[in-house]
Amino acid sequence: MLVYFWGFLYSNYVRFWLKWILRLLTRKCELQRVFDGSKAGAQRTLSIGNHRIIEWLGNAVHVEEAEVEKCVRDVMKEKKIEQKDTGFKTNLHISLLQISGYKKLYLNVENLRKVPYDSDNEEHEEQLIELWNLLMPHENLKARITKQWCDIGFQGDDPKTDFRGMGLLGLVNLVYFSKHYTNEARQILSRSNHPKLGYSYAIVGINLTEMAYSLLKNGALKSHLYNMVSGSPQMDHFHQFYCYLVYEFDKFWFEEEPESIMHFNQYREKFHEKIKGLLLHCDVILTLQN
Repeated sequence: MLVYFWGFLYSNYVRFWLKWILRLLTRKCELQRVFDGSKAGAQRTLSIGNHRIIEWLGNAVHVEEAEVEKCVRDVMKEKKIEQKDTGFKTNLHISLLQISGYKKLYLNVENLRKVPYDSDNEEHEEQLIELWNLLMPHENLKARITKQWCDIGFQGDDPKTDFRGMGLLGLVNLVYFSKHYTNEARQILSRSNHPKLGYSYAIVGINLTEMAYSLLKNGALKSHLYNMVSGSPQMDHFHQFYCYLVYEFDKFWFEEEPESIMHFNQYREKFHEKIKGLLLHCDVILTLQN
């Protein structure tokens, strides 16, 4: 009862007068003090994520850069912050771009995930063939539907059935990793054929797409992306995080030495918990380069 009373008293009376006194002493509003007391990146942007000022963004997901600039001016006018305070203006602009950009990135990823793989779509088919050529440059496909697909870790003779859960996003991720980290992708594919510790490369890759997607959806990637990008996160940044997952999962799998692939879900969840733990650190950046 006492705790409830103090909470009511603080939120309705004490906090107001405390903010008023601090502004009188520092000549700075609460938002300026938050910015002064936090470093660039996730610490700063997350610190204002729940601030009332975010209401200026409204519920719009599609906030263009020009609109964010207007939002910054409006905030500074409302809070009586001098427009010549270029440091505050720049920092607020970056933070608002990161917050709105995260929302837009999730929407773009979600839209791609909702696109089903269509074997009648020429662009989809070209990406699938590109994946094969990147991973198996010295072996030609004998047919579009063939058991050869199992050689790169698909379940059957037609990969389209394996993309049902993650849609086109799963294929785009696989191609991105194979194109930008070709040597690493081929090495991991080779390791996935280990006689004892082997796993289905493509299927696991699609599973890791689901992991990256879920972490983005629940907001766990905010610290990573806010530290990584001084502005609006783009689809490439999501793909880069996926590449990190693929590379690190392969290392994790062989370090753990599971008894068989039948224990995949158990080790997959253990790896998932490890990644979530890393993402809790405010200064985290998880990239393949690191």
